[in-house]
Amino acid sequence: MTPKQVLEMAKEKSVKVVDIRFMDFPGVWQHFSVPLHELEESSFEDGFGFDGSSIRGWQPINASDMLVLPDPVTAKMDPFFEAPTLVMIGNIVDPLTKEPYSRDPRYIAQKAEAFLKNSGIGDTAFIGPEAEFFIFDDVRFESARNGAFYEIDSEEGIWNSGRDETPNLGYKPRHKEGYFPVPPMDKFQDLRSEMMLILEQLGIDIECQHHEVATAGQAEIDMRFKPLLEMGDQLVWFKYVLKNVAYRSGRTVTFMPKPLFEDNGSGMHTHISIWKDGKTLFAGDKYAGVSQEALYGIGGILKHCRALCAFTNPTTNSYKRLVPGFEAPVNLAYSSRNRSAAIRIPMYSSSPKAKRIEFRTPDPSCNGYLAFSAILMAVIDGIENKIDPGQPLDKNIYDLPPEELAEIPSAPGSLEEALAALVEDNEFLLKGDVFTEDVIRKWIEYKTENEINPVRLRPHPHEFFLYYDI
Repeated sequence: MTPKQVLEMAKEKSVKVVDIRFMDFPGVWQHFSVPLHELEESSFEDGFGFDGSSIRGWQPINASDMLVLPDPVTAKMDPFFEAPTLVMIGNIVDPLTKEPYSRDPRYIAQKAEAFLKNSGIGDTAFIGPEAEFFIFDDVRFESARNGAFYEIDSEEGIWNSGRDETPNLGYKPRHKEGYFPVPPMDKFQDLRSEMMLILEQLGIDIECQHHEVATAGQAEIDMRFKPLLEMGDQLVWFKYVLKNVAYRSGRTVTFMPKPLFEDNGSGMHTHISIWKDGKTLFAGDKYAGVSQEALYGIGGILKHCRALCAFTNPTTNSYKRLVPGFEAPVNLAYSSRNRSAAIRIPMYSSSPKAKRIEFRTPDPSCNGYLAFSAILMAVIDGIENKIDPGQPLDKNIYDLPPEELAEIPSAPGSLEEALAALVEDNEFLLKGDVFTEDVIRKWIEYKTENEINPVRLRPHPHEFFLYYDI
């Protein structure tokens, strides 16, 4: 879509408001609105000014002025606002030089796609994330100097099986038994369908929706794979739609990886394949029907996985899910069907076009632009350097003897470990100036100062249970 076509669309849809959106550094969508008369063809080159010092992880206050240039290709009608509102995602540039801003996550995704093309390996990286989430009825939390607590509730929560609900009709999924019974056990079929249909109205292709394993409304809606940048744009729309559909029904959606103790957390298994001239590079005659390039790509992810986790699992809560010995795929190995391995080669279809790598470690708290770009850079590094992934792990990991299990490397056990790995292993990200040294340094600094240290310094409520009487 061109700027002229966007203006024609605005007229056709009787648009009153134009909403400009962009992603901040940690991964939360930001926006501001202008009346339609402020949008002209020149706006797509001149942009709109805003204060970059007020955006997390961006500019200092002495260099705060920035511009956002709306991308006409991203124009969509917002499905929630009362006034007819046209939404466009913008690219961030310096107001003086008009150079793209290095810390703009969307720009990093654009550079990752360009680097793939320039490498000669392929021309398109297709990404398919499976972002799990929870639907809750109530959430309360507080973190003060003299106290802290959280409490979540759901009509589906098995802990409410004995609650007086006048009447309590039962049908509450037991822990780890939510995959996937029909209603009335599944309470959210209609809500998930509403989410799915609104996503499709926005032009986002959906493959399926269903209840997930955990009690209390864990769910999944799968988007059909798309090129990397397009999927980065879709993921922010995805989160926005799900949260707003839940909100207007009096419920709340979270992509926090591990909100429940002793039940499954929310992952974001991410499928990736590289294509060139309309053909996949990942189908072949090697293990599980993949090509040598696919195996090298797997080798790249396994080699760099601990550093990748700084972007694919970027919260302290992420590592409440990534715990060895439980359901999370922390084992740095690959397999055709073993879901406890970090990388799986899906076997649902024998079609060569369906051949892809499924990286199972990521979770949906990530900034999609950064996570997808980092995964692609690891795959490219594996292919360019012919990194051998070793032998597949087709055994049941939970049945392995301790001495054999000890030989399988594992994902980081904390965000601090992941950031330390990123310090030691980041050259593959710097190729083609996709991730800059400034971006990596700022990411580590931001995560340490704003997340790791505040969590590390606070007493945990369970510590009172364990230690108060000492």
